[in-house]
Amino acid sequence: MTGLSLLIPIALGLGLLGLAAFFWALGNGQFEDTDGAAVRILIDAD
Repeated sequence: MTGLSLLIPIALGLGLLGLAAFFWALGNGQFEDTDGAAVRILIDAD
């Protein structure tokens, strides 16, 4: 039972860290160009 009292806060902390990283990336415009790479592969750059 003492293992759970250690692992549950660690799991919650890692989940919150991942959520914070997602919101940081969202706020910094990491997901703005959703079609860029899909279209860029089709353009022939001579």
